[in-house]
Amino acid sequence: MQIIDLLVIIAYLVATAWLGLALSGKQGSLKDYFLGGRNLPWWAVCLSVVATETSALTVIGIPVMSYLGDLNYLQLGFGYILGRVIVAYFMLPRYYDGEMITAYAYLGKRFGQSTQTTAGVTFLFTRLLADGVRVLAAAIPLKVILDGLGIHTNYFVIIVVLSLVTIVYTFIGGIKAVVWVDVAQMILYVLGGILAIIIISASIGGGWVTDAFEAGKTNLFVFEGNPISADTSFIPSFLGGAVFAMASHGSDQLIVQRLLSCRSKLEAQKALIASGVVVFVQFAIFLAVGLALWAYYDHALPADLGLTRDDEIFPHFIIDGLPTGISGLLLAGILAAAMSTLSSSLSALSSSTVNDVYARLKRTPMTDEQGFKVGRWATIGWGIAFILPATVFESDSGNIVILALGIAGITYGGLLGAFVFGIVNKRARAADANIAFAIAVAVNAFFFAMENYVTGEVWVAWQWYPLLGVIVTFAVGGLLSLRHPAADPVTEVEGSTRR
Repeated sequence: MQIIDLLVIIAYLVATAWLGLALSGKQGSLKDYFLGGRNLPWWAVCLSVVATETSALTVIGIPVMSYLGDLNYLQLGFGYILGRVIVAYFMLPRYYDGEMITAYAYLGKRFGQSTQTTAGVTFLFTRLLADGVRVLAAAIPLKVILDGLGIHTNYFVIIVVLSLVTIVYTFIGGIKAVVWVDVAQMILYVLGGILAIIIISASIGGGWVTDAFEAGKTNLFVFEGNPISADTSFIPSFLGGAVFAMASHGSDQLIVQRLLSCRSKLEAQKALIASGVVVFVQFAIFLAVGLALWAYYDHALPADLGLTRDDEIFPHFIIDGLPTGISGLLLAGILAAAMSTLSSSLSALSSSTVNDVYARLKRTPMTDEQGFKVGRWATIGWGIAFILPATVFESDSGNIVILALGIAGITYGGLLGAFVFGIVNKRARAADANIAFAIAVAVNAFFFAMENYVTGEVWVAWQWYPLLGVIVTFAVGGLLSLRHPAADPVTEVEGSTRR
């Protein structure tokens, strides 16, 4: 690692931040700040969705999956595409038909204020935890960079700096800045992955593909193991992945906010479905990077290379194996990817805070000016709040991608279940949905805690969390709804529910 690499990193970060702010324009209203005036092109939203849901987690976490294992993670990609298609034609139209700013506004329309606020608060808490992992993912390559320059520091200091820098351009530029920076950084880090494969192949020859095949590392489909607890098996990966995508892209404000910034419902559907294909290709590229690295380092374990985390393997190669200047540019892309994902989360968190919590708890109607002001202060508050969970998860030695997805899956099932439950069960009331939602979240939290912090054993694979949450929501909510007469359907009135 040379000084020129550090200069490239600094120049790139400054350039991408300037690009996002320059293209964002003046933010004068809630619609501008949170939805980009609903005037963003579908292809930009598509790439932003991909960059937001994967970014640094993909670049850092996925290569190590094939480095230590095989290509079975691609099974999840097939399920992701199916889930997006279902969301595009089943859930997305309901958001556009109601001209809603957040995903949880539908729950407010269907069940009333209490359910919208409950869903919004749950989203805020879960997103804080999951994005704490994303902040850590951003800190990992930066620590490798600084160590390579002989500048030794700890993760806490890096996490604080990244959080503060991310707050700045999100606070100023809103969702437009976030989307356009997403587009630039995604193009860079995907090209960086392809470049890494080319450089490794030129260095050791193309025989690494044959070596990987002979070692069984190119296995794509896995049909062995308990389908409930084996997280590498096809059934939980495909079916669980489909439901996971339905939950994340149909009920998570982080993604829905982007889709609502498109010019029309049709463009939003195109952006959503196309993002599934792009994600699949992206998974394949970085899994191939992992196989190439496995051959490049002669099958050595990350610990044998002096690394403290398995996730450091690709950042280590970028510094160790790429030419000066190129390594700096690729590491800059990883950092920019991570920071733009964090800014996406900040925008979604502040949007939900304003529309699902503040506006619902406020005694008088919220003006546009008040919401705009609260949204900016919420951006600062959530950016600072990221620091605590990121520091806590530093001690977790597991794969950072699986950790983040597992945390998100705790509430995804309850959120998706509440949406579909509200559409299908016409006799259900707010109390039914709220109680069912809370129990669904508690069940998934139990399995997550047992696996990660109590027994260490996998009782239920993380891919099943969303589906499990949906089943629990329907079962509990359905039983509770039997208290109400079927002939007295709920009148869907914004902010109220007829008893």
